[in-house]
Amino acid sequence: MNVQPSPRVRKLLIFAHIPPPHHGQSYMVQQVLEGLGGDARRRSAPLPGEPGLVCYHVNCRVSRDLEDIGSFRWLKPLLLIRYGAEAIWCRLRHGATDFFCVPASPNRSAVYRDWVVLLLARLLFRRRIYYWQAAGLAEWMETQAHGMERWLTRRLLGDPDLSIVLTASGRADAEALGSRRVEVISNFIPDPCPECEREVVPARRQRAAIHRKVHPGRALPPPAGGAEPTIFRVLFLSLCTRTKGLFDAVEAVVLANRKLAEERFPLRVHLDVAGGFWQEQERREFEERIRQPELLNAPARPSRGDSTPGSRSSSWVEYYGFVSGDTKRRLFLAADCFCFPTYYPAESFGLVLVEAMAYGLPVITTRWRHIPDLFPQNYPGLVDPRSPEQIAAVFRRWLQGEEGPALRPWYEEHYVAETCLARLREVLAG
Repeated sequence: MNVQPSPRVRKLLIFAHIPPPHHGQSYMVQQVLEGLGGDARRRSAPLPGEPGLVCYHVNCRVSRDLEDIGSFRWLKPLLLIRYGAEAIWCRLRHGATDFFCVPASPNRSAVYRDWVVLLLARLLFRRRIYYWQAAGLAEWMETQAHGMERWLTRRLLGDPDLSIVLTASGRADAEALGSRRVEVISNFIPDPCPECEREVVPARRQRAAIHRKVHPGRALPPPAGGAEPTIFRVLFLSLCTRTKGLFDAVEAVVLANRKLAEERFPLRVHLDVAGGFWQEQERREFEERIRQPELLNAPARPSRGDSTPGSRSSSWVEYYGFVSGDTKRRLFLAADCFCFPTYYPAESFGLVLVEAMAYGLPVITTRWRHIPDLFPQNYPGLVDPRSPEQIAAVFRRWLQGEEGPALRPWYEEHYVAETCLARLREVLAG
């Protein structure tokens, strides 16, 4: 009788934190962990069938919230020691042999932390797997790191067995560290709007058709279906900081509305902003800016008290704070356009861009790092970083007649969770 050998099972230690704090990297770690079956220590029953991968998770969170990211507290090194001890326990007690982590963003405190973590991984684990959620480490080593920092980074982080990058042009960091194997697997999200093509896109096209009927000096046609015909609603949803493009989006609204007024178009651009602030100074600057007279001409409507998007003040910019669940969904559904003009130093993907695609929104974003790789070739919504005048020009084109590109089919082709997770399992088990 022939006895078939048991299939090989890889035991993977995922050394990365999940929310909170809430940002793209922590969210993707959570999606990967759940997609691979979760922490085996916390499952009440084994997965059906014979798994090719078994995961153990060390939730190595050292920052309490967004404001704490990148700052130094004496508790952080102690937490790192605790997480290292947990990783050692998973290696010795459960036999986890593959070390899966997210390499540092290009700043010293994060790189120094990774020196310690990857020294541990080198000593105890057979394989090191890097999941590149931040970009710019190679550039940091060449332009900012001192000689000893470069040597230690290459010595301690170098030669990983596998690097998983998010786009074809995102290989530079992995190659700079001498990765033995590099695979491209996009970030992904579960479909947040399965009814998009059936219900959401037709309603948005109806609003766009109303806008296209408007000419200078003419009255607006009557609203359809309760829509507000005078407003082109733009959504910015991200970490609220200058380098994510928040202030460029605000200035673009000012420029677009000024030009529309000069041309006697009875349409205006309204910006909804959602997300937490990283720096208190930027929060104060933002709040002061949106109270300036040129942004205070919007018609005010009383809030209905249900978190429904609408002008609760007389500003053309409205801030919602950090949002999730139904409030986040309503903001996406109410939007006519998504704007994310980032030039964040560690930006590698911009997961919110994929979310906007899933809701069928046309997107305005920047030609920054790997972001153009996320879109179809010659996509018309790309602008230069730090260029509010270019953003304003796209607002006006899409508001006054040119239809923004439909990106829902692109999401379905490239960023569906089931497809990307299947590819990830195949690569990790290989």
